[in-house]
Amino acid sequence: MKIIKRIIFALLLILICVVLVFVGNGYSIYKNALKEMPLEEKVANIKEKENYTKIEEMPKVYKDAVISVEDHRFYKHFGIDIIAIGRAVVNDIKAMKFVEGGSTITQQLSKNIYFTQEKKITRKIAEVFMAFKIESGYEKDEILELYLNTSYFGDGYGTVKEASKGYFDKEPNEMTDYEAILLAGIPNAPSVYAPTKNPELAKQRQKQVMNKMVEYGYLTKEEADSILNNN
Repeated sequence: MKIIKRIIFALLLILICVVLVFVGNGYSIYKNALKEMPLEEKVANIKEKENYTKIEEMPKVYKDAVISVEDHRFYKHFGIDIIAIGRAVVNDIKAMKFVEGGSTITQQLSKNIYFTQEKKITRKIAEVFMAFKIESGYEKDEILELYLNTSYFGDGYGTVKEASKGYFDKEPNEMTDYEAILLAGIPNAPSVYAPTKNPELAKQRQKQVMNKMVEYGYLTKEEADSILNNN
């Protein structure tokens, strides 16, 4: 019995050491990223982009759609969503590979502006540290605004304004509910959901977004059906 306890204790120590190594490496990646360009400077550069889209220029239904499908607890968490991460870990273990990330909008912003799209543990840890940094210095609406101006919408569009003009020939605040919800679903996989590439898949994704909006109370089922039927 003592031998078994010693083995378990030794395994736990090894596990703790491995975790500490990963966390340390992730923290180093985070610090090096800030050393190359401080967050304040990075944000200032983003806001100087041509066609940078202010949050006030975006329709409410569009923002609601993004929150619903990307991070429905966005206004409640502090940069990471423990529930989403726990679910992602369980699903990843079941699949024995990265199939779900559990990233919040703040984490996705961190990845967009500082890190690669590689699915590596150390990169994810760096992303978490950066998310805490962002949340400590910026209001939620500003974080959402930055995220939507660093996401890719397909066809070379890197801001909401570019995408709304490119796909619908409209300013962001002129989009219909149908168009706004369609646009909200594209960044998940721009090469797949861009309406110019796969219109049917774009519509399927739009329905997924609508279902999330209904699930989280941003739309009623009747309102969602009306948006689809009246397009």
